[in-house]
Amino acid sequence: MPEITINGYEVFYREQGSGSVALFVHGFPLDSTMWLEQLDALSDVRRCIAPDLRGFGCSAPSVRPVLTMEDQALDLVALIDVLGVDQVDLIGLSMGGYVALAFAERHPERLRTLALVDTKSTEDSVDAKAGRDAAADRVAAEGRSGLATDMIGVLVAESASSWTRARLRTMIESTPAESIVGALKGMKQRPDRTTALSSLTIPVAVIVGENDVLSPIAEADHMAVAAGAALSVVPGAGHMTPIEDPAAVAGALRSLWSLGQSE
Repeated sequence: MPEITINGYEVFYREQGSGSVALFVHGFPLDSTMWLEQLDALSDVRRCIAPDLRGFGCSAPSVRPVLTMEDQALDLVALIDVLGVDQVDLIGLSMGGYVALAFAERHPERLRTLALVDTKSTEDSVDAKAGRDAAADRVAAEGRSGLATDMIGVLVAESASSWTRARLRTMIESTPAESIVGALKGMKQRPDRTTALSSLTIPVAVIVGENDVLSPIAEADHMAVAAGAALSVVPGAGHMTPIEDPAAVAGALRSLWSLGQSE
């Protein structure tokens, strides 16, 4: 897996295929391996790049107590700068969607298309912010195992296989506790970016699992309306549509990219 230094730290990324770049941004508290099926499925039409965000996966540990969505977005801009890439098809799931929206707000000219997968453009409610603080305190006191158990229960639909659940547990329990806490604080601070989304002039797609309880269909519809975007509901899936139904997500991305073809 390639490794480069950006903004003073080492970032690892997975790469497959050739041509125009599609940049896949993972969710919380996961890593780039959540996109393996998409890299396999879409490498015939794109140079697919899936980085481990700062503090996650194989990328260097973070010493920042707060991992903001804005800083993660700037890391992505720096990554494509180093790779010599002008524009990308940007895909973000959950926290990755928050990062993608921060990217789009600051650098819309660097985007060819945008796909928002099982995420939301609104800010956290008061209760959700309190829940993030409680989760951070729990991880600091007890470690990652309890969080993994709780999250797996809501990340996927009840029908998800034990293999899928085991895969998610591996990702969560491999994430440093300090990265989990920092990201929780960063997500808590993010603003509502619906207005930024509505100002985009590029093709946008919104993808959501039918049974997603973390970023439900109502939130997805809100984004689709704001962006004038296509809304794809994946039947039977929960919050992890790229893993629960890889073919459906790949198909939706192919459809989106056909609208944003570069020369």
